[in-house]
Amino acid sequence: MKQKGMKHDKVGFLLTFIVLFGFWLLLSKFFDPVHVSLGIICSALVAFYSHDLLIEHSEDIIGRAGTIIRFIRYGFWLIRQIIIANIDVACIVLDPKLPISPQIIKFDSKLQSSPALITLANSITLTPGTLTVDIIDGEYYVHCLAVKHGDKLLEGTLERNVKKVFKEGI
Repeated sequence: MKQKGMKHDKVGFLLTFIVLFGFWLLLSKFFDPVHVSLGIICSALVAFYSHDLLIEHSEDIIGRAGTIIRFIRYGFWLIRQIIIANIDVACIVLDPKLPISPQIIKFDSKLQSSPALITLANSITLTPGTLTVDIIDGEYYVHCLAVKHGDKLLEGTLERNVKKVFKEGI
């Protein structure tokens, strides 16, 4: 690695470690030294290998912290969307007529950075009723269980929220 980039890497590592360890503590039921030590070790290892996946190296510390805060807010919004989609898919599956109309849709994304493109693809896949099949040069191919899932995806709300997280086009 270049010496100039080392400072940015340390800041990205530290911010990623703090978020991961905080998440570990939030989900953990045990706060004894063994479990906390394991949380520190696991969070440090994951942060070391993946700190550059969420935050661009070009951002300063305030910009990086802002990205993390926006990403956490996005996560809560996404959880709500996943719950709503789970209920919708359950209703479709439990309906005796099984009103499905599977299709693969294609749409172009205006997102630019790799973290933003990956976040959108993973968000689509995490939401029941949709599955990202492929991304080719910013074109997404998504399998949808029903037409309404594809229509909702084409509205662009998900992509707009990802744009806000990574401050693209704002």
